[in-house]
Amino acid sequence: MERLKEKFVQHAEKIKEDFLTLKKDYSEVNLGDYNIGQVMGGMRGMTGLLYETSALDPDEGIRFRGYSITELRQLIPKVPGGTEPMPEGTFYLMLMDALPTEEEAWMVTESWRSRAEIPQHVFDTLDSLPISTHPMTQFSIGVMAMQNDSVFAKAYRDGAKKSDYWVYMYEDVMTLIGRLPRLAAYIYRRTYKNNEHIAPDPKLDWAGNFAHMLGYEQDEFKKLMRLYMTIHADHEGGNVSAHTTRLVGSALSDAYLSFAASMNGLAGPLHGLANQEVIRWILDLQKEIGVSLPSKEQIEAYIHKTLDEGRVVPGYGHAVLRKTDPRFTAQHDFAMKYMPNDDLVQIVGLLYEVVPRVLNETGKVKNPWPNVDAHSGALLVHFGMVEYDFYTVLFGVSRSLGVLASLILDRYLSLPLERPKSVTMKHLLEKYAVKN
Repeated sequence: MERLKEKFVQHAEKIKEDFLTLKKDYSEVNLGDYNIGQVMGGMRGMTGLLYETSALDPDEGIRFRGYSITELRQLIPKVPGGTEPMPEGTFYLMLMDALPTEEEAWMVTESWRSRAEIPQHVFDTLDSLPISTHPMTQFSIGVMAMQNDSVFAKAYRDGAKKSDYWVYMYEDVMTLIGRLPRLAAYIYRRTYKNNEHIAPDPKLDWAGNFAHMLGYEQDEFKKLMRLYMTIHADHEGGNVSAHTTRLVGSALSDAYLSFAASMNGLAGPLHGLANQEVIRWILDLQKEIGVSLPSKEQIEAYIHKTLDEGRVVPGYGHAVLRKTDPRFTAQHDFAMKYMPNDDLVQIVGLLYEVVPRVLNETGKVKNPWPNVDAHSGALLVHFGMVEYDFYTVLFGVSRSLGVLASLILDRYLSLPLERPKSVTMKHLLEKYAVKN
């Protein structure tokens, strides 16, 4: 170990002692309406953000402007012959706080369609990267490469009035969302399909065209993309991708800079990367047991093995939810309608029967129920999308709808620079530990 690194370890060990002391002995000490444990634990449960487009209830799950996932599937307009909500309608709802008519949903489609062309220099930038570059890295870089077109950045530089900031942010947001399916599809085809690209189809809706450009023409896959883009669109303001968009945007960074930053957060294993881990875990389960469709008993034994090795069962548990994630339920309903006999889908169903009980028996888990990531991979694999590293890009395209709708509202309301107060462990120890 190099000398500087060794000195850091010696220093950090003392800091860790202080950290553990605070966590063990002083977590319940109040600092107002919250306690030291919350400050040290990622601000869990601390109300500190204004966020309009969605809210997360521990028992009911995510609600978009008050509407549940089930209600969205019923009330948001659908394409002719479609069975799933148009993401354009969900965006309209989040932005306007009103359910759209069919005409209003298609107005959003037309706006995004008219802005969807991507400058060649963006593709050139992506093509300069090694083909092995992770798709999420390419996605973030691609968004940044489009920043040259920011209307907001130019207007700010030219002295735009503060009351007009939202106008330019609106333009950036609509252009960025309109371009994201093309950008993501280009990355997919570049990375996995020999650089053989598929031109957009201007007759299709936003999610249907995304499926087409990816190379999946099945009507059921287009339906899945409409559902996927809707249920992943937002998850209130405190999750990493939403909060990052808000935080960076509060510095008056444009939509491209703010969204690229949020995608770097989404790429983390504790956020959007989780959907990859679930499907890999299920495939490992199949491989180790040696059959395509294991029995419930075999699955339970594999769960115990996972836990005994000090690992978690991916796709189960949530920081806020205390019941089955409605987004999981929506996907399972879709699976039962279109692919009930798929082995992976059946395994997901068996896991739902077994995992919560096993986790409850450990007595260590607050929420043993499946989250959204527990199902999405099985659906994608059914249609042949086995490039697991790309799954988070799909998540990112969807998440743009909520976080960028919110960014327009932030600028309309002229919300200030986000700047919470921070304290050191030394301060907490000297102020609270000495007194006790």
